[in-house]
Order: sequence, then structure tokens, then C-alpha cells
Amino acid sequence: MNFHNELEKLGIVLDERKTKQFEEYYQRLIEVNQVMNLTAITEKDEVYRKHFLDSLEIIRVLDNKDKYTLCDVGSGAGFPSVPLAIVSEKVEVTIIDALNKRINFLNDLIQKLSVSNVKAIHARAEDFAKEKREHFDVVTARAVARLNVLVELCLPLTKVGGIFVAMKGSSGKEELLEAQKAIDQLGGKVQSIVEFTLPDEEDQRQILVIQKIKSTPAKFPRNFNKIKECPL
Repeated sequence: MNFHNELEKLGIVLDERKTKQFEEYYQRLIEVNQVMNLTAITEKDEVYRKHFLDSLEIIRVLDNKDKYTLCDVGSGAGFPSVPLAIVSEKVEVTIIDALNKRINFLNDLIQKLSVSNVKAIHARAEDFAKEKREHFDVVTARAVARLNVLVELCLPLTKVGGIFVAMKGSSGKEELLEAQKAIDQLGGKVQSIVEFTLPDEEDQRQILVIQKIKSTPAKFPRNFNKIKECPL
């Protein structure tokens, strides 16, 4: 796979500095992965395709935005938020993750890459929503939980008029049906479903875009154990 060519199909052109940032990202990811479980994917071409390129497919639903704020919930090793912050100066990214050692990795990574438009905070989404309720233009989640759980964690953080973007594999539409009641209850409305396949892969991936059309009732989000045990 030619990473630059694939990105150009998305309207992304990498200069020398950004190319180097992705190379440093890969090297740091593999180095830290030896002592911390960040990813099961370690072969270089696979990381570029299944993590970097897959993350940047989100541009399909964001490319018409001017300056905007984005919260990435449960970012893990920084996907999709860090690749997005590297390629776009239009976005101001806040990453939250419940595991402090992942946040330490991300803050170290952000510093090493000299990416100024992203910060990482140790927080649970249901707690962070009390501080930053309906604060972000865009909220994202990739490979975190099923959609009926995710919407209760993410829609309370999303501004009315903003969007929650869930990056899913082939189960996206099935999860959407399962989560429809929760989406309605939390003030959301399905805006679009974008389907794509990565180079050299047959499995379809789906980006689910949920617009926030009204405020989320104050009683949400509930405690995470409650959300997990009894999804809306």
C-alpha cells in the first residue's frame, strides 16, 4: 500500500514534516508496545493501513468543517485523534481515556511529535461529561464498545448541532438498530452511514454519524456499570 496515494484519495497531502511525524508515531508505538499492550498490529504496513489510514477515513465526514473542537473517547493508542491532529490544523483535539498509563503514553507521544492541537486527559467519559457537558462540536469513538453503550458516553459531550462519529467494522448497521432507542432518548438522530473498505481488504467498515438535535436529559450519562449492565 502506498500511504501517500491513499491519503490523496481523501484529499490529504502529506508534506515532509507530517510524513516524518507518522514515521515517529509508528516507531514510538512499537517501542512502547513491547512493555504496554497498545496494539496487536505491529507490522509496519499493517499499522499504516489498519490504524493510520483507517483513522483518517473520518475525514470523509469532517472535511467541510472549519475550526472545530473534537473529543476522542477511549482513544487507546491515539486513534483516530492523533492522526487527524497531524494532518489537520482545523481541529482542536481532547483525548480522554480511563487508563492513566495510556494517557502518559499519549502525552509523551504528543510532545515527541510536536503536535500542538491535541491534549490527553485521564478521565472516564461519564465523569468528564459533568465538566464538559455538550461542549464539543465532534465526539469520536473507535473500537471502544457497542453503540448502545457508546451513545450514552458520547452524546452528553456533544454540542446540540454537533455530531457523534462512531467508527465501526461490518457490524455497524446492526449496532445502529440495537441503539436506536438510546439515540432517540439522548437527543440524537442518525445523519449518515459512510461505508468503505481499506486497500487489500474485503471487510467493509462503517462510519456512523449521529447528529445531536436536542439536549441530553440531565440524568444521563449514568454510572458506567449501569450503562454496561442495562443499556438504554
